[in-house]
Amino acid sequence: MKLFRLMRLALALALLAWAAFAVGAAVTKAQETAGPLVARHTSDLDEMKKRRLVRIIVPYSKSIYFVDKGQQLGTAVEFGTELEKTLNAGRKKEIERIRVAFLPLARDELLTALNDGIGDIVIANLTVTDQRRELVDFTAPIYSDASEVLVTGPSEPEVASLDDLSGKELRVRQSSSYNEHLIQFNKQLTEAGKQPISVMAIDEDLEDEDILEMVNAGLLPWTVVDRHKAELWTKVFDDLVMREDIVISSGGQIAWAIRKNSPQLKAELNKFVASHKVGTTFGNILRNRYYRSDKMLKRAYSAEDVERYKDLIELFRKHGTTYSFDHLMLIAQGYQESQLDQNRRSPRGAVGIMQLLPNTAADQAVAIKGIDKDADRNIEAGSKYLRYLVGRYLADPDITPRDQMLMGFAAYNAGPANLRKFRAKATELGLDRNVWFGNVENGAAAIVGRETVQYVSNIFKYYVAYTLLSERLHEHATAVETGTAN
Repeated sequence: MKLFRLMRLALALALLAWAAFAVGAAVTKAQETAGPLVARHTSDLDEMKKRRLVRIIVPYSKSIYFVDKGQQLGTAVEFGTELEKTLNAGRKKEIERIRVAFLPLARDELLTALNDGIGDIVIANLTVTDQRRELVDFTAPIYSDASEVLVTGPSEPEVASLDDLSGKELRVRQSSSYNEHLIQFNKQLTEAGKQPISVMAIDEDLEDEDILEMVNAGLLPWTVVDRHKAELWTKVFDDLVMREDIVISSGGQIAWAIRKNSPQLKAELNKFVASHKVGTTFGNILRNRYYRSDKMLKRAYSAEDVERYKDLIELFRKHGTTYSFDHLMLIAQGYQESQLDQNRRSPRGAVGIMQLLPNTAADQAVAIKGIDKDADRNIEAGSKYLRYLVGRYLADPDITPRDQMLMGFAAYNAGPANLRKFRAKATELGLDRNVWFGNVENGAAAIVGRETVQYVSNIFKYYVAYTLLSERLHEHATAVETGTAN
């Protein structure tokens, strides 16, 4: 059953990719049949050439593979496009040309799909490990001696060496290799009689690039990522600094996965890898197309913004309780909409902190007037409208409260009609229509591009930042009460 589901998913995704035939993407011939894409093939390169098709399995990722209004983007697309050119060297006739197609799948299905013959290559920023070697073979490393380095932002305390992180807080995903290596380093600090780094978990839905964006905006002082990722994203985010001198781990290898017993494909890919590395092209695409300056995360921890947070948090708490929402998620939306500025006005007439149109607030579903003058009423109207959207369009017990809220934000931004389209597209792609991250957000990207995806993503990152701020303010208040404040 799982194999059948994988093949059905691959067909849906292949048809989407085939239909896109975007500028710069390898899949350009809409008239080609999608049949070979989903037939199981476990043969070597000679048979792929006969079929004139090489299938690359990829994960959905903001840097590896994503779709923006039908255009395929990402490092995997960049590599695949160049691989297609290499494979077609000397092939003059169109009928002889080999096509490269991308099949996006969930991370936990990548290697299974490879071995089941649904795809031929996996490009997913995979670190070569003994456990993975038992399942698949790997090409020559695309990144040799991969290291994990500290990346700092504009709010970082001074750090001269790795030892200076002793006793400091550092947040990474608990499931990441960074977490494992930091725990190992903590053993060294403890043995040396020093305080360990306070390694704190951050939400698993945040990808490395999300965390780096938070560091760039000063919402986190630092984090740890693979060096090659740091090199890419420091080209995108102006305030990131890669600390090449502060290395948490080194000596790793990142490569593409292929099926075992594929000597021809391995030899061809090893030659390709030797002469192709990710350059600055994709960094420029990210800067110009995806992380435009007006869409980037802002510095919610500036002194002015923290004061606004303190002034308004009780209003958000009150209305969050009334309408059954996490008040920190609501204030994060308010910051995304207006930077918590009640005087903000948009060209289309939206007003105040929650940037709601007065006629929307006056509608019988909300029925609140005066949102242009009163912050309390503005926040209440935004909260009530969000509850209306969730109650009418997302009243499904299979949707978690968090995903109800995230998809509610998408409807707030793009409209409920578009939300229905996003969820329908997710179903069409074989994804979960009840989960935003990695699922419905990809339906949104396919239909309207990255704007709504970035809108919800920013709110979630502000939510994480406000959660940390709330904890710190509470700790400070407790310390003042007990007389232990510094």
